[in-house]
Amino acid sequence: MPPDRAATAFTHASWASDRIESYERLEFLGDSVLELAIAHELYDRYPGFSEGRLAKIRSHVVSRASCAVVARELDLGRRLGKHGIGDLQAEEIERLSKNRNVLAALLEAVLGALFLEHGFAAIEEAIINAFASRIEYALTTYVDHKTELQEALARSGKQVSYVVLSAEGPPHERHFTCAAVVNGEQFGVGNGGSKKAAEQEAAREALAKLEPSK
Repeated sequence: MPPDRAATAFTHASWASDRIESYERLEFLGDSVLELAIAHELYDRYPGFSEGRLAKIRSHVVSRASCAVVARELDLGRRLGKHGIGDLQAEEIERLSKNRNVLAALLEAVLGALFLEHGFAAIEEAIINAFASRIEYALTTYVDHKTELQEALARSGKQVSYVVLSAEGPPHERHFTCAAVVNGEQFGVGNGGSKKAAEQEAAREALAKLEPSK
């Protein structure tokens, strides 16, 4: 990658005299490059998957959290601020290099820069290889019960909402109980160490109740 393009890809917006000289524009481009690569791979690899299932898997694979994981594996944070930015405080670089959103943005910016330099065909396989573990995780581990429930209910014109039934314990050990409510009726109850986890469990239970009617 040419030095000037690398400098842009690894420049945080707060360091640039103009935001367009930071990685943000490359990030915008790289986001689309990543989505296309993952969509193409999923479409070819899983011909039996529906559009909805493919979209959910892709959404998780290209998420900020997922991109940050890959960025850490590639050690992209180490290159932040090392391309002629001038005098920067080591503490600031260290903080930003570990920030999830910054790492995800760096990854997408690098993909955007590589696309401009080499074209899509030349980098597609490398993208898939870098995200192979994230695809596997999305297929085998990550299950978004809330989205599945929402989509299942939408087919019959129904909607779901979530209510917190209880929140117990000290701040560092909170335990939540949440309910999935469909058209005023409690369809599922879940427990977890966070509201999101409890809502996922409630959605899972609600889906199990809906299954017989499918």
